[in-house]
Amino acid sequence: MSSVVTLWMVDADAVTDADLLRYRSWLSPGEEARYQRFVRSHRQRQFVVGRVLLRLALGRLMHIAPQEVKLEEQVGKAPRLAAPLLKGAAPGFSIAHSGRWVACAVSAQTALGLDIELCDATRDLHALAAQAFDADEMAQWTRIQNLPADERTDGFYRLWSEKEARFKLGLTAGGHCVAIPHAELSVVVCSEQPLAQRPQIEMTTLP
Repeated sequence: MSSVVTLWMVDADAVTDADLLRYRSWLSPGEEARYQRFVRSHRQRQFVVGRVLLRLALGRLMHIAPQEVKLEEQVGKAPRLAAPLLKGAAPGFSIAHSGRWVACAVSAQTALGLDIELCDATRDLHALAAQAFDADEMAQWTRIQNLPADERTDGFYRLWSEKEARFKLGLTAGGHCVAIPHAELSVVVCSEQPLAQRPQIEMTTLP
């Protein structure tokens, strides 16, 4: 059975400080404690925007108000849907952020892993690849280095994003991964089940 994924993205820098303060009331005590542990204000902003965006997407999927979505922190893992309690499988979801962008993907049919990365050609991509890629990924990266500069950068970040999305899904290989075009970002969604179609990025603003 094919699965459907909704992919939402928001510009976190467009959210006002007053709204960020208001959105903190949506957080659980565990989320608030994690928010307080972030040192950089930019990372705090990403965190709050991500949790609000996820509640909006899950609320739409489950036909409930976003404030009714309760999330529970898990050490070293994505949050768990604590409420509402559902009969059968809980929806799949994943959050990602890079620079000013925050995104989340949700599905009623399959578990998900999402990664977004700002494509920065000025970084030492070969050093990053040597540090992070396994043998198969390095072989792909070696082939990619024969491409023109723009395609080489795109290819590196596609490999990087796919690796991160698989990791969030709990896989080291396999799964069903698709890249979604974006002017600034490498965007990859990986799913346990095949997707009915490649998801489109829906740009949104927080209420």
